[in-house]
Amino acid sequence: MQIVRHSQQTLKRALISKNPVLVSQYEKLDAGEQRLMNEAFQPASDLFGPITLHSQSDWITSHPEAPQDFEQFFSDPYRKIPSPDKHSIYIQSIGDILKFLKKKKPEDAFCIVGITMIDLYPRDSWNFVFGQASLTDGVGIFSFARYGSDFYSLRYEGKVKKLKKTSSSDYSIFDNYYIPEITSVLLLRSCKTLTHEIGHIFGLRHCQWLACLMQGSNHLEEADRRPLNLCPICLRKLQCAIGFSIVERYKALVQWIDDESAGTLGATPKHSPEDNGNLPKPVEAFKEWKEWIIKCLAVLQK
Repeated sequence: MQIVRHSQQTLKRALISKNPVLVSQYEKLDAGEQRLMNEAFQPASDLFGPITLHSQSDWITSHPEAPQDFEQFFSDPYRKIPSPDKHSIYIQSIGDILKFLKKKKPEDAFCIVGITMIDLYPRDSWNFVFGQASLTDGVGIFSFARYGSDFYSLRYEGKVKKLKKTSSSDYSIFDNYYIPEITSVLLLRSCKTLTHEIGHIFGLRHCQWLACLMQGSNHLEEADRRPLNLCPICLRKLQCAIGFSIVERYKALVQWIDDESAGTLGATPKHSPEDNGNLPKPVEAFKEWKEWIIKCLAVLQK
């Protein structure tokens, strides 16, 4: 195993910047928020650890790219910013990909993200991706396909024998396709991928600073190692992009975990589509993350 460890000075500069305007902006943050974000460059921090690489197939090794610090994020001329007219995030269940989403994007949408059970292959040279997003068009897509525990043991044959043109609303070719049982692990994995892709749409690139939700992942094992939380550098980017109180945000996340009602979660193989009303929300896999959030709240409210 290889540990990617940056110096305190490097992490501090990545978070705060040396630009006087951005330093001043940082100093205006709530004292508790500064205290939490400063954990990024505290060697003994138990909230934010270094990135670990376990094999040559891990993302950073396989897809080398320049890191993005806060100043680069802030100065990116192509970064999309929500506005009063475009402020909503839509989630659309689909069987097609990014061009379909672009056509279906509502007028008030900041972005629209599609979810599908079909495996995603962006090009022939890739084996698969969990998700993909277009930063300029404000659209993204992710797949549940590989998140079920039985995906690799079951086989699903397609019904299409020859190419044919169908209506954009005709999903009959996907009838009886693989639908996994909704478990807490599947929900956790899906939340990671969905929020990771939306992070890209807000202008956050792959994180190479600390263990973080915005790390790339090349395979399921690596995706499972990736935390659900943002590191302080990426947290500052997101806060800059949309504006929020970290305390209120973290309290809301704890409340979501504690809320047993799932609303309209959807059907599983054990439920018919007519039964999608108040299914139990499986959150057992979120217990460790909840404990982490509570630790952060203690730092924020000290």
